[in-house]
Amino acid sequence: MNRKLIRPNLAEIKVKDGNSKDGYIQRDKIAGSETLRRAPINPAPRPTIAKPETETSAVKTKKTPPPSETMAEIYYYKKQIDSRTEMVIVLEDNEEIIGTIEWYDTNALKVNRQDAPNLMVLKHKIKYMYKSDER
Repeated sequence: MNRKLIRPNLAEIKVKDGNSKDGYIQRDKIAGSETLRRAPINPAPRPTIAKPETETSAVKTKKTPPPSETMAEIYYYKKQIDSRTEMVIVLEDNEEIIGTIEWYDTNALKVNRQDAPNLMVLKHKIKYMYKSDER
């Protein structure tokens, strides 16, 4: 029993890789004889069929909005609370509060001060804050 292996001809692979100057040449074996046919370099593009817009296709193309909270604020407060970093909190009226943050909430911070009473500061009244080392 004599079986023939089905594998590409090495010359055919080299020709398809772009070694020919004007297109590539394909070798077809038909009934034991080899025939050459030239294929175009850039075949004609296939026509695209326009799909009707439906509610499902509109939903698929719509991007999801970014998250409303990145958690960066929470991580920053947690880091400052754990290290007991002395902070300077500047309010909207440019009043400066110096102290350490004891805890935070969605709307407020509790600030411990050394020589003054502790304060609960509403977040929407804070202009900005920084570490007191960075003065």
